[in-house]
Amino acid sequence: MTESRDHENWAPNVERLQADGGVNVGGRRLTGPQQGFGPMWQKTYKVRIPGVEPERVIAEWKANYGDFWPSHSRFNAPMAGIKPGEVGNIKSMQVMSTGVMVLYTDDTSFTFMTPEGHPFSGWVTFSSYDDGGTVGQVQLVIRPSDPLWDVLFIFGFGKGEDAMWQHTLRSLAAHFDIKTEPETNNVKVDKKRLWSNSKNITKNAAIGSAFHILGTPFRALRRSS
Repeated sequence: MTESRDHENWAPNVERLQADGGVNVGGRRLTGPQQGFGPMWQKTYKVRIPGVEPERVIAEWKANYGDFWPSHSRFNAPMAGIKPGEVGNIKSMQVMSTGVMVLYTDDTSFTFMTPEGHPFSGWVTFSSYDDGGTVGQVQLVIRPSDPLWDVLFIFGFGKGEDAMWQHTLRSLAAHFDIKTEPETNNVKVDKKRLWSNSKNITKNAAIGSAFHILGTPFRALRRSS
């Protein structure tokens, strides 16, 4: 079988993620929207970056990705950089640990996919294109991954997600000395809850992180014995 021309842009098929030093990442399966629980959303955030080529926007975005995040969250980029199949670790609110895998990348876009337990199941695509001027865009196609995350999305986590990506795009534009406000467009694509996936709560990253923190003294004792 002949490989497609963009074969090297895609991550290889993986059964389970391998991630050194990542809590709630190593051994987890990847999850698309159909493996999530809550309503499915398409969330799109855009910012205008005039005078900068889309290829340069993406190159700078990849090289400085974590620097554009809010201070309450940290992205530990893969050692090899944002390349297909690489895994990045995330710590949110200095407590919850999770991660993402780089699913696809090219000169004008890159896409992350989430593992089990992440707050949402699905894809996040970062892109830049010319629309009568250069645009930087983040687009999510996601479902809250389990019943707990679904409740948290209803009571404010979803707005926090909006604020995070708005901050990211504001910071991206500021990197090019442009001060502007991003546009936000959220569309509920499917209002159904996938009750068959309610068991996802057993992999919830917030719960897993809490148990990991509680177990820190016992791990220290084992290491010292």
